[in-house]
Amino acid sequence: MNEKVDRKMYRRNRKRKKRKIILLISFIFFLVFLLGASFVFFQYQAGLEKTANDSVILDQKVEFNGAALKKGMTNVLLLGTDARGEEVSRTDTIMVAQYNSDNNEVKILSIMRDSYVDIPGHGSQKINAAFAIGGPELLRKTLKENFDIDIQYYSIIDFKGFSSIIDEVFPDGVEIDIKKEMVKGINPPLYPGLQKLDGDQLLSYVRFRKDMESDFGRVRRQQEVLKLLTDEMTDLQGVIKIPKTLGIIKPFINTNIKTSQVLSIATSVLGEKDNNIESMRIPLDNTYTDEYYDGVGLVLDLDISENKKAIKDFLSE
Repeated sequence: MNEKVDRKMYRRNRKRKKRKIILLISFIFFLVFLLGASFVFFQYQAGLEKTANDSVILDQKVEFNGAALKKGMTNVLLLGTDARGEEVSRTDTIMVAQYNSDNNEVKILSIMRDSYVDIPGHGSQKINAAFAIGGPELLRKTLKENFDIDIQYYSIIDFKGFSSIIDEVFPDGVEIDIKKEMVKGINPPLYPGLQKLDGDQLLSYVRFRKDMESDFGRVRRQQEVLKLLTDEMTDLQGVIKIPKTLGIIKPFINTNIKTSQVLSIATSVLGEKDNNIESMRIPLDNTYTDEYYDGVGLVLDLDISENKKAIKDFLSE
């Protein structure tokens, strides 16, 4: 009889002890989550406060009817502009960034701004005219009509914002091995050699085009710097800085992507030691001719079908 009572008490005490352990573990997980969420919030706020007074892009509503993609795929239209105040902005940088959450791969497609394409409702013009005429939505439609690219989101950064972001996120500068003298059409000028560039200098590096390579060299350097900045952030310290970095960047960017989604993608990509970032430029070599059209100027007259096929293969691999 006593043995039965002892066994019941033992089982009862064991269940109580098990419940206490489960409650304790649950509490610890909750505490860790709470601390993590608080860290993210306060780091993000700290970043916002650092650049809130320097904002150059208003958080304005922009029409953008993004297309739904298959699960795991995200396509973002990345645009670099040089707008000031009420000026109509030109788009010096047009990229499509694709993120595949299934394999954590990032692909960057750069489209030359002088590409001669059909702009829906406005005839054939340089592709960067689409943004000046109808903003990111008309550019989205242009990419869809000419190259069959589906875009979900857009992100616009002003070049002044680029300089400020670099100075805040990389206070010691970004190391670049400059291969040749770059002095025409940019300020400050740059000279050959391995050196650390601040925000203004790095902006000069990615915008320079007064040489034999012209816009082709500029696009190549833009892709180079994008990969380099990603590598710079790819370590534990960089991952920890992500919330604050997003706070710093936000005042300089107009986008329809939720901050939580950017945080999730950035953490996944930057958390990998070996980033798998592929890049491609449109037009491909030998798929265009240099032409001059009245009212438009010098353009890259593309073989649309060849470049469209290349884009499909690149983004679908």
